[in-house]
Amino acid sequence: MYKKRKILSIVKFTILLIFALAILYPLFWMIGGSFKPEATIFKDLGLIPKEFTLENYFIGWQSNGRVTFSTYFKNSILISVLCVIGNLLSCTLAAYAFARLHFKCKNILFALMMMTLMLPQHAIIVPQYVYFYKMGWIDTIIPLILPKFLATDAFFVYLLIQFIRGIPRELDEAAIVDGCSSYKVFSKIILPLCQPALVTTTIFTFMWSWNDFFTQIIYLRTADHYTVTLALRMFIDPTARSAYGAMFAMSTLSIIPILILFIFFQKQLIEGVATSGLKG
Repeated sequence: MYKKRKILSIVKFTILLIFALAILYPLFWMIGGSFKPEATIFKDLGLIPKEFTLENYFIGWQSNGRVTFSTYFKNSILISVLCVIGNLLSCTLAAYAFARLHFKCKNILFALMMMTLMLPQHAIIVPQYVYFYKMGWIDTIIPLILPKFLATDAFFVYLLIQFIRGIPRELDEAAIVDGCSSYKVFSKIILPLCQPALVTTTIFTFMWSWNDFFTQIIYLRTADHYTVTLALRMFIDPTARSAYGAMFAMSTLSIIPILILFIFFQKQLIEGVATSGLKG
């Protein structure tokens, strides 16, 4: 019986490893291609470069003589960090209100919030654009950040609601007996216990903001305000020669912040996702 279980575990691990390698192969090929001379990228299909070079990284970093790629990284980091702060502030407050407080039309408002999860972004982008255009905020980061401070990401609100519902109400009641107000209960009891869910919100918000292309290409106009995702698009020119080597090099650098974030907080991320799904 022990041998059968061991053999079954080896077979499962082998199958999962094959699927993982198949999924990660394009990523490894892109990273390997970033170190190949551009003329050999599509001729040498191996993962390990036969001829190693860093030229693609130098060319990609100085992609636009006046604006280097460091500007795009700064813009992406600024937008992603502000989006994280906005979601943490607004979504935790909204989740606490739905999970713990009692107010009129609570169930109706919760249902309306959940309905926004089924509403495609393309359906609201036009009225949003018109509104931000009349406010004079086009070609600024405000349209990308402001919605995050208004708890518009219903997914994270729901995630935090599920986590807060798993916290015993006895803790709230004990704190209220000791004289704590709802704000004190939120800041002293709920927030410290919500750390895994907050880390999950942080990682996913940062990742989605960092990789966002659709919203950023609509609201950002000038190269000085471009983010990494928009800058990568500039390497592809359908009317001229595309710089694939430089694009692969900068794409490789663009995944490093997300990779570092996941490595440091993977334990809290897994715990937050798993715990938030236990109670409905």
